[in-house]
This record gives sequence, C-alpha cells and structure tokens, in this order.
Amino acid sequence: MINASRATAALSVLLLSGAARADGDAARGEARFQDCAACHRLEAGANNVGPSLHGIFTRKAGEIADFRYSPAIKRSGIVWTPETLDKFITDPQALVPGNRMPYAGMANASDRADLIAYLTKASQ
Repeated sequence: MINASRATAALSVLLLSGAARADGDAARGEARFQDCAACHRLEAGANNVGPSLHGIFTRKAGEIADFRYSPAIKRSGIVWTPETLDKFITDPQALVPGNRMPYAGMANASDRADLIAYLTKASQ
C-alpha cells in the first residue's frame, strides 16, 4: 500500500514541475541560450550548424527548405510547440533517435522552462 504522504509529495513535485515549465524566466533563459547559440541563430534565414530558430513555434520539424536536416527529423512529424521542444531538449536522441544534433540534453526542468520562455519571446 502506498503511503499517503509520499503520494501527496510525489503529486506536488509533478504539479510544481509543470508549473515551472509554464512559468519560465526569459532573462535566465537568455543565459541558457548560450549553449544553443554555438549552433543556432534566432534571425530568419540565419542557418548555422543548426537551423535558424526564428519562428520555431509556428513550424514543423525539418521544414526550412535551405537546411540539411537528418532523415530522422524530417520523418519525425513533430510540430514545434513549447511542449514538444521541452521533450526534445530534455533528450534529443530519445525523442528523435538518429537525429544529427550532437547535444546530450538539458535535464533540469526549470532550465528548460527558462530557455523556452526566452525562445518564445526571441524567436518571433
């Protein structure tokens, strides 16, 4: 039988992690973006090693015509939303096995929430 206080504590952690995801801090996220800036730009058409992240939340993965995506990303069917980006940057290879992004992932949910808050503002 599950201890009620442990179950309540586990539920609280889940609820708080979801709230953190929705309420990221864009200023802290700008600092987190420095990890991404080695490969990605925020300006439209400014592809680098990775594709431009300009307008990411309004497009399908693999959609920029002048960027060479991995077949795995093209086949993924992902439409980028804050939720799908959160899953992807947690562990890119787990969400899309065989993608070419050489990034181990961002384990901390608050860091991801901050990054996504920043991208929501800066990628428009």
